[in-house]
Amino acid sequence: MKIHEYQSKEILKKFSVNIPKGKPALSKEEAILAADEVAYPCVIKAQIHAGGRGKGGGVKVAKSRVEAISIINELFGKRLFTVQTGPEGKIVNRLLIEEAINIDRELYVSIVIDREKALPVMMVSTEGGVEIEKIAKETPEKIVKEYAIPGLGLQSYQLRQLAFALELEGQVLKKGIKFLASLFNVFRRTDASLVEVNPLVITANDEIIALDAKINFDDNSLFRHKEFLELRDLSEEEPSEVEASKYNLNYIRLSGNVGCMVNGAGLAMATMDIIKLFGGEPANFLDVGGIASSETVTNGFRILLSDPTVKAVLINIFGGIVRCDRVALGIVDALRTMDIETPIVVRLEGTNAKEASKILSESSLNFIIAKDLKEAAEKAVSAANIQRSSKL
Repeated sequence: MKIHEYQSKEILKKFSVNIPKGKPALSKEEAILAADEVAYPCVIKAQIHAGGRGKGGGVKVAKSRVEAISIINELFGKRLFTVQTGPEGKIVNRLLIEEAINIDRELYVSIVIDREKALPVMMVSTEGGVEIEKIAKETPEKIVKEYAIPGLGLQSYQLRQLAFALELEGQVLKKGIKFLASLFNVFRRTDASLVEVNPLVITANDEIIALDAKINFDDNSLFRHKEFLELRDLSEEEPSEVEASKYNLNYIRLSGNVGCMVNGAGLAMATMDIIKLFGGEPANFLDVGGIASSETVTNGFRILLSDPTVKAVLINIFGGIVRCDRVALGIVDALRTMDIETPIVVRLEGTNAKEASKILSESSLNFIIAKDLKEAAEKAVSAANIQRSSKL
């Protein structure tokens, strides 16, 4: 789960991490009052769940009240486009007004989970204010990593190594070690999947401040942190993904035209791969879970077909714990209640697969039955291409 910058900074503050003086605003009126309170010059920052806001025109400095009002009127309600929003952009419904900081140096620090090593890793770089992807591509030698020790976390000597890598000295070195320790504490105590400060700035007065901040939480840990649920901003999320979460469906919208309905995350990934192998593009990732009941299939279809780009649907179910004939009955029951013109390719394999094929073929519904995944993918991609051509 993602949260806004101002929400991330409030959490950092609770863990004794220095942040700029600032106030969030949910309306133009609140923003003007916040700017007056913070005082001028101030920085006005669009709050959206995407990076690259500065380059996209979402971060501006106001030297006076007149400038602040002009910037607030410009930003609030604007559709902001950045490298991370995609071509559709994001509407700015919140602003953060902060004091202007006298910056001497900009640095980078983040903590994530290294999936290969299954360990938290803290990464630092002297190249602050730049996307980590760009640093990794252009100057990978400037990224220094330290992995947490299982059961112990990051030790003092590791934090010192990271502070040395940031070229900190004297009193700033001591403050930097303390800052990094507090940041790792945030990551550990909140069950975060990402804590990023970019840039981490050294001021002209040798203070260390998190000028920007991003925290993502591990969804699987939110039962331990119910206080974070109220930080969720549904307006920043894909509506179909929000709808899917109501029915415990694992759904992610993509940019293709072949809708996928699969049971099991691994099989869903394999299904998406084979669609691409045959020249198609998956329109989504949809894992209906271990029990593909009539209800889950109905809700899955409704969400799938709410995407106008879907030109064909591929149902790929492996019957292990759940029997294929029961899945087939669920599919038939679900589709009888819906008016669907989109071609539907079905591949069922596993327990009672033959019985399932008979149920589908004897129904009054027009399914395209595939005997294996290769044939299913070929037929789904072909059907999607035919549908797309007929609409042109």
